[in-house]
Amino acid sequence: MPVTYTMHDSESAAAVLPALVGLYAVVYAEPPYVEGPDQVAAFAAALPAETRRPGFTLVVADDAGELVGAAYGSTMAAGRWWTRATAEPPADLRAVDKFAVMEWIVRPGRRGEGIGAQLMYRLLDGRAERWATLASNPAAPARDIYQRAGWRQVGGSAMPDGTPTHLLVLPLPAPPVGAP
Repeated sequence: MPVTYTMHDSESAAAVLPALVGLYAVVYAEPPYVEGPDQVAAFAAALPAETRRPGFTLVVADDAGELVGAAYGSTMAAGRWWTRATAEPPADLRAVDKFAVMEWIVRPGRRGEGIGAQLMYRLLDGRAERWATLASNPAAPARDIYQRAGWRQVGGSAMPDGTPTHLLVLPLPAPPVGAP
């Protein structure tokens, strides 16, 4: 059976949040993250509020009832940028709405199958925002994947625990004329 992809908004996401937390726990147990129960509990506690952010969209990849990947984010309004950023973004980037990708994860053992690429394509396809942005741990293997996919570093930041992150952006194609 092929992997199926489902898109969720704030309302429909509630049904998949427990599986998303489980997938997060598996992915972030790996180096360089090595997160444990406390970090997973904090993620689970913050997740419902994230689903209520403007423009929230979640795409999940399912294979025979097992969540094998997920990506989600929401609109970062014009004038806003990442907290704890070490520098301001270019003015033209700060001045417009951006789509902030908050998680983009694929189950270990399922990487390299194109699941991550499909998740991101589906998450970003047709967005009204002109840019997507995300924060990436420079020590994570995913950082190189982002660069190969066209994401460009425009700054840095740090997680609350001090872990450095790279702030990346990707230009998004304009939606077709007349699109909602």
